[in-house]
Amino acid sequence: MFVVVGATGNTGSAVVETLLNKKQAVWIVVRSADKGVAWKTKGADVAVASLDDVSALAQAFAGATGVYLMVPPNYGAAAWLSDQQFRMDRAAEAVKKSEVGHVVYLSSVGGQLASGTGPIRAVHYGEGKLEGVTKHLTILRPPYFMENWAPVIGAAKAQGGLPTFIAPQAKIPMISTKDIGRIAAEQLIAGGRGKQVVELAGPEEYSPTDVAVVLGQLLGKPVTAQQAPLTAVVPTFKSFGFSDEAAKLFEEMYTAFSKGEIGYEFPNKLMRGTVTLSEALRGMV
Repeated sequence: MFVVVGATGNTGSAVVETLLNKKQAVWIVVRSADKGVAWKTKGADVAVASLDDVSALAQAFAGATGVYLMVPPNYGAAAWLSDQQFRMDRAAEAVKKSEVGHVVYLSSVGGQLASGTGPIRAVHYGEGKLEGVTKHLTILRPPYFMENWAPVIGAAKAQGGLPTFIAPQAKIPMISTKDIGRIAAEQLIAGGRGKQVVELAGPEEYSPTDVAVVLGQLLGKPVTAQQAPLTAVVPTFKSFGFSDEAAKLFEEMYTAFSKGEIGYEFPNKLMRGTVTLSEALRGMV
């Protein structure tokens, strides 16, 4: 039996879908029973637990062959980093109490770096907290999610411009959350081998201009990548409801990416997904 945290999100839902398709027994952890109804009809069992409730979480993990763990962000939290670390502490404590033998943890590219990486600092902290509390730990470090483009498709459709904080011609690793979930499920089924880091990428690297070209083809109209200055990161993210701290952390992250300071720890050992940018964007459009 496998337990999945974050089954209502993009990566978690892909984990559950893959496991169910492979005829595996799955328990999903949700904050309230109504959030698990759709998965229950598909054959998953449901455990109700909050990431703040160590006892309920440990009970949900107990007896599992493996757990897929990610800590959903609450970007409205005033002290965002502390809030993430607090919930990570509780999740790690639950893993230890439950004695589950294998955790597949969703981290990020750059998760090996302790500072200067913005919100990636939270998953770096998580990697450290999980070491030693489970026999087998598989750390997944994906790059930029292809699904991160979804919120600006409306602007591309309405105005022909694709807003981005990434240099238009800069080709960077991108991956679909469907690939992340599929690989996470496969890692769960394979079982752990002590501590291992699995760094991910899509089938190839893409630039914002590549994204604009594909979107233009899908929308049937010209689309151009339009780079915004990094000084616009904080006001933009605050307009989305992010706290001041969370927005400033994203500014730090984009700045570090622009300087080439965030990258893979093992660039020659990447595990590549199969979902292309075109396939991912078509699903979003």
